[in-house]
Amino acid sequence: MSAEAPARRQGGFPIPLVGMLLFISSEVMFFGGLFATYFNARASFAGEWGPPPGAPELEVLPIALPITIILLTSSLTMHFGVRAIAHGSVNRLRLWLVVTLLLGLVFLAGQVYDYTQLGFGISDGVFGTEFYTLTGFHGAHVFGGVVGLAILTARAGVGQFSARNHVAVEAVSYYWHFVDVVWIALFTTLYILR
Repeated sequence: MSAEAPARRQGGFPIPLVGMLLFISSEVMFFGGLFATYFNARASFAGEWGPPPGAPELEVLPIALPITIILLTSSLTMHFGVRAIAHGSVNRLRLWLVVTLLLGLVFLAGQVYDYTQLGFGISDGVFGTEFYTLTGFHGAHVFGGVVGLAILTARAGVGQFSARNHVAVEAVSYYWHFVDVVWIALFTTLYILR
């Protein structure tokens, strides 16, 4: 088999990927509950909704939009990594995993920096509680993805993946794409729709 031809799986959909899809399904329900709580609170406190008086308005720039672009870019680099190993290139997989890992860390650093600039905290009204709960849980999920990426990077470094054996890379990529999709929903809800 040439290094450029993707490997074909035998015997159907791998059980680890089924497990990851079931886990992501439970996470969709978890975040669905958080979004339902947010929109219910927003409807209940319509006249008083938003950051507390005196706090600056949430701005898409200078932090929220750049970290959104960074996270979306990391989804693309993760995709490149999966494609690379499907074609048998362990070196390109390592490169794309490291880039994705670094982008994930930059996103987390940007989110922490954004928290320092907001001017309100988790205990500053219902909006503050909802904002920090949604973004905090998402940040925890991104951190979990970063840990997964670090493990994949270490495993790729010792040659544990090949064109025929890379289910773990695909599973983590599903999770990483999921956290990106959740961030798009959060960014739209918290920074654009408010």
